[in-house]
Amino acid sequence: MASAKQLLSIIESALLGPSPPTPAQRVELMHALRKSRPSLHSLLSYPPPKPSDQAQVQAKEVRLPDSPPISLDDQDVQIALKLSDDLHLNEVECVRLLVSANQEWGLMGREPLEILRLAAGLWYTERRDRITALYTLLRAIVLDQGLEADILAEIQKYLEELINLGLRQRFISLIKELNREEPAGFGGPQCEHYVLDSRGALVERAAVVCRERLILGHCLVLSVLVVRTSAKEVKDIYSILKDGAAELNENSSTTKQQITFSLIFSLVIAFISDALSAVPDKAAILSHDASFINEFHDIVMTSGNNVDSFLDGVRLAWAVHLMLIQDTVTPREHVPNASSNDLDKICSCLEIVFKNNVFQSLLDNVLRTAAYQNDDEDMIYMYNAYLHKLITCFLSHPLARDKVKEAKEKAMSMLIPYRTAGSHDTFADKNLNSEQAFGFGPVPFVSLLEFVSEIYQREPELLAGNDVLWTFVTFAGEDHTNIQTLVAFLKMLSTLASSQEGASKVFELLQGKAFRSVGWSTLFDCLNIYAEKFKQSLLTTGAMLPEFQEGDAKALVAYLNVLQKVMENGSPTERKNWFPDIEPLFKLLSYENVPPYLKGALRNAIATFVPVSPVHRDTIWSFLEQYDLPVVVGPPHLRNTVQSIAPVYDMQFELNEIEARSERYPSTVSFLNLINTLISEERDVSDRGHRFIGIFRFIYDHVFGPFPQRAYADPHEKWQLVVACLQHFHMILRMYEVKDEDVTSVIEKSPLAVVTQPASLQTQLPVLELLKDFMSGKTVFRNVMSILLPGVNSIIAERTSQTYGQLLEKAVQLCLEIIVLVLEKDLILSDFWRPLYQPLDIILSQDHNQVTALLEYVRYDFQPQIQLCSIRIMSMLSSRMVGLVQLLLKSNAANCLVEDYAACLELRSEESQIIENSSNDPGVLILQVLIDNISRPAPNIGHLLLKFDLDGPIERTMLQPKFHYSCLKVILEILEKLQKPDVNALLHEFGFQLLYELCLDPVTSGPTMELLSTKKYQFFVKHLDTVGVAPLPKRSSNQALRISSLHQRAWLLKLLALELHAADMDSSTHREVCQRILAHLFGQQTTDLGGDHIIAHRNDADHIGTSAVDENKVLELLEVLQFRSPDTTTKLSHVVTSGKYQVMAEEILINPATSEKGGIYYYTERGDRLIDLASLSDKLWQKLNVVHPQLNSLGSEPELNEVRETIQLLLRWAWKNNKNLEEQAAQLHMLTGWSHIVEISASRRLSLLENRSENLYQVLDATLSASASPDCSLKMAFVLSQVALTCMAKLRDERFLSPDSLSADGFTCLDMVMVKQLSNGACHSILFKLTIAILRRESSEALRRRQYALLLSYFQYCQHVLDPDVPAKVLGCLVDEQDGDDMDLEKLDKEQLELAHANFSIIKKEAHGILDLVIKDASQGSEPGKTIAFYVLDALVCIDHDRYFLNQLQSRGFLRSCFMSISNVSFQDGGHSLDSMQRACTLEAELAFLLRISNKYGKSGAQVLLSMGALEHISSSKAVSMQGSRRPVDSKNRSYIAAEVDKRRVVVTPVLRLVFSLTSLVETSDIFEVKNKIVREIIDFVQGHQLLFGQVLRQDISAGDELTIEQMHLVVGILSKVWPYEEIDECGFVQALFAMMRALFSLESGGPSFAQESQKKSELSTFRLCFSLMSYLYFLVAKKMLRLQVSDGGDYHTAAASLQPTLTLLASLLNSVTSALERAAEEKSLLLIKIQNINELSRQEVDEIIDVCLQRDTLSAYDNLQKRRYIAMVEMCRIAGNKDQLITLLLPLAEQVLNVLLIHFQESSLSSDTKGTSRAITYSSESNSAQDVSSLCEELIPILERLELLNEEKLGSNLKVFHRLVSSLKEIAIEKLSL
Repeated sequence: MASAKQLLSIIESALLGPSPPTPAQRVELMHALRKSRPSLHSLLSYPPPKPSDQAQVQAKEVRLPDSPPISLDDQDVQIALKLSDDLHLNEVECVRLLVSANQEWGLMGREPLEILRLAAGLWYTERRDRITALYTLLRAIVLDQGLEADILAEIQKYLEELINLGLRQRFISLIKELNREEPAGFGGPQCEHYVLDSRGALVERAAVVCRERLILGHCLVLSVLVVRTSAKEVKDIYSILKDGAAELNENSSTTKQQITFSLIFSLVIAFISDALSAVPDKAAILSHDASFINEFHDIVMTSGNNVDSFLDGVRLAWAVHLMLIQDTVTPREHVPNASSNDLDKICSCLEIVFKNNVFQSLLDNVLRTAAYQNDDEDMIYMYNAYLHKLITCFLSHPLARDKVKEAKEKAMSMLIPYRTAGSHDTFADKNLNSEQAFGFGPVPFVSLLEFVSEIYQREPELLAGNDVLWTFVTFAGEDHTNIQTLVAFLKMLSTLASSQEGASKVFELLQGKAFRSVGWSTLFDCLNIYAEKFKQSLLTTGAMLPEFQEGDAKALVAYLNVLQKVMENGSPTERKNWFPDIEPLFKLLSYENVPPYLKGALRNAIATFVPVSPVHRDTIWSFLEQYDLPVVVGPPHLRNTVQSIAPVYDMQFELNEIEARSERYPSTVSFLNLINTLISEERDVSDRGHRFIGIFRFIYDHVFGPFPQRAYADPHEKWQLVVACLQHFHMILRMYEVKDEDVTSVIEKSPLAVVTQPASLQTQLPVLELLKDFMSGKTVFRNVMSILLPGVNSIIAERTSQTYGQLLEKAVQLCLEIIVLVLEKDLILSDFWRPLYQPLDIILSQDHNQVTALLEYVRYDFQPQIQLCSIRIMSMLSSRMVGLVQLLLKSNAANCLVEDYAACLELRSEESQIIENSSNDPGVLILQVLIDNISRPAPNIGHLLLKFDLDGPIERTMLQPKFHYSCLKVILEILEKLQKPDVNALLHEFGFQLLYELCLDPVTSGPTMELLSTKKYQFFVKHLDTVGVAPLPKRSSNQALRISSLHQRAWLLKLLALELHAADMDSSTHREVCQRILAHLFGQQTTDLGGDHIIAHRNDADHIGTSAVDENKVLELLEVLQFRSPDTTTKLSHVVTSGKYQVMAEEILINPATSEKGGIYYYTERGDRLIDLASLSDKLWQKLNVVHPQLNSLGSEPELNEVRETIQLLLRWAWKNNKNLEEQAAQLHMLTGWSHIVEISASRRLSLLENRSENLYQVLDATLSASASPDCSLKMAFVLSQVALTCMAKLRDERFLSPDSLSADGFTCLDMVMVKQLSNGACHSILFKLTIAILRRESSEALRRRQYALLLSYFQYCQHVLDPDVPAKVLGCLVDEQDGDDMDLEKLDKEQLELAHANFSIIKKEAHGILDLVIKDASQGSEPGKTIAFYVLDALVCIDHDRYFLNQLQSRGFLRSCFMSISNVSFQDGGHSLDSMQRACTLEAELAFLLRISNKYGKSGAQVLLSMGALEHISSSKAVSMQGSRRPVDSKNRSYIAAEVDKRRVVVTPVLRLVFSLTSLVETSDIFEVKNKIVREIIDFVQGHQLLFGQVLRQDISAGDELTIEQMHLVVGILSKVWPYEEIDECGFVQALFAMMRALFSLESGGPSFAQESQKKSELSTFRLCFSLMSYLYFLVAKKMLRLQVSDGGDYHTAAASLQPTLTLLASLLNSVTSALERAAEEKSLLLIKIQNINELSRQEVDEIIDVCLQRDTLSAYDNLQKRRYIAMVEMCRIAGNKDQLITLLLPLAEQVLNVLLIHFQESSLSSDTKGTSRAITYSSESNSAQDVSSLCEELIPILERLELLNEEKLGSNLKVFHRLVSSLKEIAIEKLSL
């Protein structure tokens, strides 16, 4: 069985929603109703206490149905037994209540009394929900809510069965039983008198039960209309009515009065509906029961003593019932022949009805009471509807009509004493009937007229087609001889004119000849006659004004009230012509002896003409100036002087001297209302209200200022006066803006002058004066606060118990709205007006009660606007008052405020109707307040309302939403259920956003993420199915819900991404949450959360790129997004056909004056910039009135209609454009959230998943498909490209992660180092979709830059079949040890070759389009665009086959244009600005592209470049020449140094690389051809950049970084190729090279010294430089016949000058090379052994290897042994590869050294040339030479012996030739040594 709360929710969702219930909702509804049938049948019937159950509870172990045994402690037992006694409830059921209360609230740590109250409150909540559910069902049947007929039929059948089974009798019994003072009722004397309701608020139990009785009474009323009442039920209801009416004499609370009314109208409706039998299938019951008729007639005719006033209504209904029965039995034309018994009954009833004046009794005790007016609106409508039927039937019966005629004649015959009207007359009291006004008791006929008026006043639509009533009107309006009846009749007419149809009929009645003495002419003739009398008396000297007859005054007031209603509700087109001359209405306003209430009626009538047309408005202004009392204002002292000399009868005099004496103010109230109406219609606000300053001062100084001190005969009038004043102030603040020049209105005056001499009226502006008042805490502010300070509870009490409550409510609303308007404007002026005027928040903070009073109005749920104002004030104060939270805590209002806000939010979430304007949605405003406050300093309002711990650090709070009733509890419940998605869409959206902001904020993130991570909520994964991948609502049916749904998903995804990003993985809770999120996202399941395998997938890793991931939420979410964005580019020319209107609209839309703040645009809560439709409409009308002023003139109706139609078209376009913009933003927002979660999953948490490459491929493939789709917008493609780029990068990085599908002990070395490569088919799919995405129609350079980066990443991915950290040569060493691996390598090589060919083929198919785009970007794009475009061309050249792309580039002339752009590069600012650096990066990419051509196509490519003048263009570029001189490094020019180094990297080094590649064209065989063209060009380039080459060669090698060493290597390489051809070394390069040789070759035997000093110096790079230098030296020795000295001895000065290296230096180099070879071979051998035995190493040994390799940061504590072994092995392979590369370099280097030495040793003697530049080894007698040779040989022989011992197996190279060379040199050395 569904719980009561679930049942109510299901019923409300299905029946009260904004749209008809869906089939699923209907099925759910009927299923719930069937399951709840027993509980509804036995409504509120609970099992009573039982001794056996009491014993079970006392035994401390209770077994509830469908649950295991529950253990209780002593406190639980006591509370359960106390609940049983207090509620008369079974003990086991009480235990169930305690369990439910614990689940709902969390009872741990609470006091026993609190637990008792919570459990009792929960029980009463269940009861209330069940009763409300039943009431909602009955209401849906009785009231027409637009539901489908079949569902109504099902529900009606269901309810009929329940009622026939005794449900209505249960209603009656409960209403009676619950009113008893016993546990089963509202509680006995020993019972707990209070309970805690569902919001945690303490409420009186009796009040809760009384409310239950009221709802049951409403159900009883509605049930009468579902199934006819039986005789017994009628008698029972009447009996309860008498008891209830008697109780009202002792306790007349509002709720008890409403219960009594429900009983009265249950009988009224029962009698009327039974007698009418309007529905054929509901036959009359009571009408056919003669015994009941006789019995009940006797009962109802018996006097009830003190309760007759309530029983009279039943008697009237019984009389009508008897009439209807008599009509049914006997036709009306045969009434005299009817049964005498029946007629006697009718007549006796009618006699009592008129004798007791039942009509007046109903008016006084029911219809005019505050309880009736504040009852449920639907019930009031039902009551009035059946009163309408009652009075219609009553007036249509002959007997009743005769009785009414008799009453009319009696009333006409009454004489009224003559009285003159005085200013103290009490007629203005609208609550007094007309008889009391004249000093008589109630007259039945007059009471009948007023009774009819009261019925139709609230429901004027009941007048439609009511011929009986209009017949009665005709009868009642004839032959009035009595003012009393005339006034009552006219009052009835004014009520009948409350609808458009009624207004037209009333106007025609009074316009025509329907009545001889009643008509419009009577009204205007009387006004004219009195005006003429007064005028004549003024013209007669000494004559006094004639007295105004009281009867005439009353009649005129009644006429004017009819006139007012007719004009208010008349047809806008017809009423323009109804009263052409309204001047008589003004003529009496200025006369002193005209009663104030008549002046009030006149002005009220005049006010209805203001909105008729602008012409009427202007006419009224002119007549007011001519006839009405003047408003004379001025400084108080001057005003008193004037009065003492000659009193002026003006508005001030009438207020203070006339009305104040009678304590009634109808004239002033009407004057204010009229003025407010006129000002509100003003469209010209240019003078900012200056022309109304006199009226403002009058209201400020004389009306509103002293209003608290005045006496009031009628409280209604007091609040009418207050409301009128407040409306004026509100209108001023709303209509007129504050401008910049207003700040000088106070600055220019000294403070003393401001205080002592107020500014003259000529310089005052109402809006500024009002702001000054509030900003200084003066009159208006004090009075406004005096209205608000009684507090919300006091206002609620008066609102529900007093008839003036609605006026008081309106005053409170206006006060709050005024404060909001002041808070919006005061900050503009406060900084300039200080210290005399302060911001309003400072004024408010001077009294804490003021702040708390304002904020507590969020509790006021009678009027949503009051709640909205209070929330807005909270929003403003929370942003301006730093200590607001401390203030609330100090004033003890914080806890109440927390509960009030939570209650308001919860109540809003339970609404069933959509609030169209989100700015009027209290739930949205509360969530916005919370969101806005999150980032503010702690503690803030957000922390308070969400119940963070304010007594300690916020970040250490342990949130307990179940324990505390707060907004957090409500929000979590809303998001948990996600009910009524169409109504609560914004609540769901901003609820998700709030949680995201809470998790994002550093102060609240910890507590919030801990709360959401708990198993109770499982919040992070719960909504992926319910919200994330649910189908989107259709745009055509509910676009607003569609937009909000997209935003909900966006915030949910961002919340999940935040958890994945920021979760503490050391916490098992967060780690498990992350695992669940990833498993849910990628369609996998968690298998072992604590082991090595975390998340498993059923697909095998061998099928990467070919298999699909099941239920992949990431892909489903992306599918949700893939729809064509709505069009927002519709031009106005397609909307508006007229060109003049189009231009006008476009000017308004783009004009800064109208589009900035205060213009036609506004920003929504989401940040969307939309068009304000109201502002656009106003601006259009203003523009049209300026451009076409003739529109306001008469006779332009066709053109005016055209304008209206055009404006409506523009507004419809603006509305649609707004919605489309919102949907576009929402779609992009969700895509952003989706990208966050994908990128964070891929970047930070991918290791928690298996089949990582498979998941990455799936996302990458789907992303590329989406971005290539024509439905994908440019912004979306940009985001999708970023996601694809991340996935591609992570696919490349997968080589750093251990394979997924391998066990920890059974894998081979080849398995370990193979990249988890996608299949070729998957790669083809990626490239194909990427090319389509690049060639999409709508594109931009920014998008293409990302797509180019993705393409480059893809090509890089495809280049590596094996892990690039594992060199192929090392892999070869490994696979030699294992069988079958060679075949795997061959297979991989073959697949790699196929992939390369396929990539080329795919690109070639779209080559023209792609090349067009890339070349365009490389030529015309921005600098970053050019840069990456060149890198793309580089990649295309890299995959080129048969010179296809080269030919394409040549044919397009692109290569030549590249050289032209290089030659034109220059840096005007020295290359230090960002633009210059970007141009330098472009140049680097361009040079890299040219270098790729040279390297890719070999000598032919270099020849192409050289043929195009590559060196000439490079030489002509100023970029290379900017190398300049280096400055010393200090703190002042670090930026210069950084830019210089960066320029060396991006400009100089690429140029040197390109030049070096061109040296491949130098034919080394043609060494004597000095005139070689290629050599000459390169030499010319070198000479042209002598400074650059010299700088590089002169670098300090020991302090050089890798970039410096590379440049030195390139320079040496270039010079070694071409400089030998230069005959004269004018540049000194030879000496520089020799100096570099001396510096590098002098290495110690223990190892390179540079390798031990800094990690920046690379041993491999340095030996590579040694190799280049040695190659140059070998060329000189072998080709140029250079001979070296043995040592620096001998001719020391010559040797020092030449700086030539010596043979001893070469021997030293050979020693270093040998040591490096030995060391590298040994280390490589050891590494290979460890690699092969990796499976045998323990975890400790593996960790030691990782520590040695400095890769600890790549591991986490959760990584298993398999991953550790993988990382260790890859690192060892990488190091082994480095060693192998070093060996490969060192062997030829050693060979060159040996060759040079061998050349020198093989020559028997060498003599110096004539220039002395070369010396030979000689065997002269000089001891130095012999000694040098011997020393050299002694040094060489041990080195050579070590070289002979080098092992081919360890080195991995063939050493036969090398060993032969070593042996030869060794033999010669030994031979030389022996000489």
